[in-house]
Amino acid sequence: QVQLVESGGGLVQPGGSLRLSCAASGSTFSIGTMGWYRRAPGNERELVARITYGGSTNYADAVKGRFTISRDNAKNTQFLQMNSLKPEDTAVYFCYCHRMFGDNDVGYAYWGQGTQVTVSS
Repeated sequence: QVQLVESGGGLVQPGGSLRLSCAASGSTFSIGTMGWYRRAPGNERELVARITYGGSTNYADAVKGRFTISRDNAKNTQFLQMNSLKPEDTAVYFCYCHRMFGDNDVGYAYWGQGTQVTVSS
């Protein structure tokens, strides 16, 4: 069992920055891909960013160039640095991770509790 605890959300003005953290605990010996989804009111879940164990990254077009995902495998933690925030970035952000067997992600994802990000003037 893996538990994910998120932090770093809050209220920020357009153009500002936030850094989200997601710390994994429990059975963390083989965590593969990690990343972030977000859900805005009335919208479907959207994959924001993800990063593999080896550091390969993918970003949604809407955040490319503004957001940076990273991970610290020694500390079992992932981060989402969000710069140049826009009102349309307002959403609940959920971190997730997969377990890894060999080089492959396996099983269902584990999820954090979500953290609210509000971008408003």
